[in-house]
Amino acid sequence: MIYVTLNNTKPKRRLTFYLAMEEYIARHLEKGEYFFMWQVDPTVIFGRNQLIQNEVNIDYCRQHNIQTYRRKSGGGCVYADMTNIMFSYITPDENVSLTFSKYINMVSEMLRKLGIPAETSGRNDIMIDGRKVSGNAFYHIPGRSIVHGTMLYDTNIENMIGAITPSCEKLVSKGIQSVRQHITLLKDHISLDIEEFKDFTRRNLCNGEIVLYDDAIAQIAHIEEEYLTPEFIYGNNPSYNIIRSGRIEGVGDFVISMEMKNDVIKDIDIKGDFFLVGDIGQQIIAKLQGTAYTADAISAALPQQLDNVILNLKKDDFVSLIMKKTPTDVKKKQ
Repeated sequence: MIYVTLNNTKPKRRLTFYLAMEEYIARHLEKGEYFFMWQVDPTVIFGRNQLIQNEVNIDYCRQHNIQTYRRKSGGGCVYADMTNIMFSYITPDENVSLTFSKYINMVSEMLRKLGIPAETSGRNDIMIDGRKVSGNAFYHIPGRSIVHGTMLYDTNIENMIGAITPSCEKLVSKGIQSVRQHITLLKDHISLDIEEFKDFTRRNLCNGEIVLYDDAIAQIAHIEEEYLTPEFIYGNNPSYNIIRSGRIEGVGDFVISMEMKNDVIKDIDIKGDFFLVGDIGQQIIAKLQGTAYTADAISAALPQQLDNVILNLKKDDFVSLIMKKTPTDVKKKQ
């Protein structure tokens, strides 16, 4: 198997670059087996057929500078950062079951050479003592198959839980405890540091190297552009509803229903026992239609003064209520 590396030593690239690099290898290099490893800043990657709002805690990701991207393979949501390693494997084999089995067994055998009791589980996981250390996904293009997945050398588990758990009602501490019962970190099983482990992996899985130069890197960047478009990231996500309810003291009770599409407020309805003193349709509802669902965008779209629309209402209180997270806030539109 041939290891693929870049002559351009740019230290950090987006996750989407490496997805595009897989495609470039599959489409442009001579038939054979290829492998490379990569690491990225904190990022969530969700499967081709997943609804982002159901899988990703978008608010948490924004607050913690965690990027979010879609991949072309199926499967579930994955968190990656610089302390774990992503593997990419490109092969001419087209049989899904055989490709998965061959790759996962190959990686498991490599781990066993380090004295780790690694075993395969199900269709796409590698386990150590019953806990997951690697999960993998697959997709196919004509004549080639691509397998990519995680290798949990280490990771920020708090970010992992916060980023891929939609409900903020689940306490992070309990989430970490639960996840640690199901995953394991490679650093707890070996004495090698992460760079030493990467070197071991390369030496044991690969027997040659190919370097991609500037022209290939430019072509990869061109392929990457598709992964960065809103059309690909959001796909054909259906509209969904967010409902916010609560009381603002001195103003009244509110039930705010928003129809969302790709993280944009398409329509909004506001009900409650507050007192209207202005035109809520023109001064609030119309202003928010077509607005991105972020506190900054909502605040910028609204008039500075809202107490001339709803008695005693302050803009900051209203924005806080709209952004408030509740356990049942996301529902797919029927």
